[in-house]
Amino acid sequence: MTKLSVNINKVATLRNARGGQIPDLVKVAMDCETFGADGITVHPRPDERHVRRTDVMQLKPVLKTEFNIEGYPDRDFMDLVMKVKPHQVTLVPDDPSQITSNAGWDTKVHLDFLTEILDALRLADIRSSVFVEADPEMVNYAAKAGADRVELYTEPYAVLYPKDPEAAVAPCVIAAKEARRLGLGLNAGHDLSLENLNYLYKNIPWLDEVSIGHALISDALYLGLEKTIQAYKNCLHP
Repeated sequence: MTKLSVNINKVATLRNARGGQIPDLVKVAMDCETFGADGITVHPRPDERHVRRTDVMQLKPVLKTEFNIEGYPDRDFMDLVMKVKPHQVTLVPDDPSQITSNAGWDTKVHLDFLTEILDALRLADIRSSVFVEADPEMVNYAAKAGADRVELYTEPYAVLYPKDPEAAVAPCVIAAKEARRLGLGLNAGHDLSLENLNYLYKNIPWLDEVSIGHALISDALYLGLEKTIQAYKNCLHP
């Protein structure tokens, strides 16, 4: 079964626009779980423009499903995840100024750096995932670095999907087959939506997890959070 992890960064962005605690990030995360989410994802950035370090600390004790923390593994980020001990840490190559993740790691160039970080996560008994392009070479070097999983960066798939679904998904399938050959777990994320999620799933039914935030929270403005989560869960079936 492919799990749905809901990224709640956009909820934190809305809260931060006015200050205070509305909407309540912790309550939203717990509601997501109640409504069927299999996990919660956060991406605490250095400038805390959405999810804050204090949010991360408050979420860990109350979550009942899987907790996934994304981020660039600088010293502050690694200190945070070592304190929190989430179920999974997803390493992304973001510059602090980026609005959102827009590329995967060059795992070949950064092999030594990633190996050191992944060794630390393994010693802490935290499952690791490395954010990569849908490129079998990048998957291969993620395995060499010691990753438990890779997360396929799916924006290129989402952009091409409306014009040519078959061509859009082809690189993802090739990279996913390489991950399976190497014994890596497989996640996917970025710009996945109700429009394109089921097609990705049907072509890669061995996906372990998808992480979805922007589209899901946007859909919830119209459908409500419970119906939206169920709609996304329904996409993860044949």
